[in-house]
Order: sequence, then C-alpha cells, then structure tokens
Amino acid sequence: MGETELDSSTKIITIYSNIITYGNASDAILAEQVRDEIETLWNEPKAITIISGVQYLVQFNIKSYHWPFIAPLNIFENVNPRNNYFRIEPYAFGNISFVDGLGCNTGYFLSENLYIGSTTAAHEYGHTLGLDHPTDLDLRGKGQPGMMYPRGTLVDPQFQYYPNVAAGEKGGTLHPMYRKVLQSDIDNLQLHRRFGRNKTTTIVGEYSSVYHEAHSDERGFA
Repeated sequence: MGETELDSSTKIITIYSNIITYGNASDAILAEQVRDEIETLWNEPKAITIISGVQYLVQFNIKSYHWPFIAPLNIFENVNPRNNYFRIEPYAFGNISFVDGLGCNTGYFLSENLYIGSTTAAHEYGHTLGLDHPTDLDLRGKGQPGMMYPRGTLVDPQFQYYPNVAAGEKGGTLHPMYRKVLQSDIDNLQLHRRFGRNKTTTIVGEYSSVYHEAHSDERGFA
C-alpha cells in the first residue's frame, strides 16, 4: 500500500510507502534490508507512465521502521496510507511468506525467505499494491521474468535454480533471485486511471489492518 503523488513540474509520480516490521525475527537491520530491496528493485526499470499525453517517471520512496513493541491497536487504528506492517518470524505455516490479499497493508514474512537478493519482500510489496501473479506461468522462450511471477514458474534455463535440470523437475523452475521489476509491472498498476483532472494525490492499495500473532509449529515453538 502506498500514497502516490503526481508532480506536474518535474513530471515525476512518487509512490511513498513505510515498511514497519515486528516479530521475533525482526530487527532494525533486517527492516532496512527489506526497505532497500523494495526501493532498489521497484526503481530499477526507471519506468514511465503516460497521463493525458504526458510522460511521467515513476519513483518509489520507501522508509523502514522496526517497532518491536507494536500493539494490535496501532495497526487496527492506523489511517496513514503509507504504512505497511509485516511480522517477521523464523517459522510460518506452510513455510511461506505472505500478505493479506491483493492491495493490502499487512502480512507475515518467514525470515529465511529474506536473504539478500531473494526478491521476496519486493514481490510481496507488489501484492500490497494490488498486483496478482500472472496467469501464464510458462515463460520458456519469453525471457526475463517479471517481479510478480511466483515460485514454480517455468522459465528459460538461466533463470532456474539449476540451469541443467529439465524444466518442471526439482530445481527446474524459477529461482526468485532472477525476478526483476519490469515496465510491464508498472503498467499493471494502471496509474493513468488513478489521476483525474487536477488530481495530484491518490492511494494505491487498501487497509487490511491485520495484526499477526506468531505461528507455532506442532511442538508449540514459535
């Protein structure tokens, strides 16, 4: 989720988001790492959107905060459209990171998914902006995978976990480290539909406002 501002003088559209982390595996260093991944990857394409015939550069301005003692009420009562809240834990049901729907501001990250270069945080951030997984998950012969392709996508060998493994076999699917934000990902945000005449601010995403408790495994350990 984010707050979007259009500056007609600089021809820049900026999407502002705050990444707020909590949980047993969260700390200020990891929060900053998540922030850096999101901001770096989403700014990488230097994407353009056209509104009323005018080209605008789309930029992402992301800030991070580690709030270890955040209370559920802080999330339930939040009215800042820039705020996104993610619990980070060493254990998660299903062994996956997730957000609470398309166009949301809350989620739960598995700490082992957040290694440097994983693209997990950047991918989940795309969901908070309302982007879904593509429907065609066979990218063979189509080149660079965009950011919203999920694990399990069939890709050219150089984008697999193991290039020499047959497509679809174990290790023969998309390694998430090879995802990139493309112009097409920005196009899918449909920013040109969000700014009417003389409108310079808008919100991308919605408030899901879910506080997550730590998941426990079958032994009762968080």
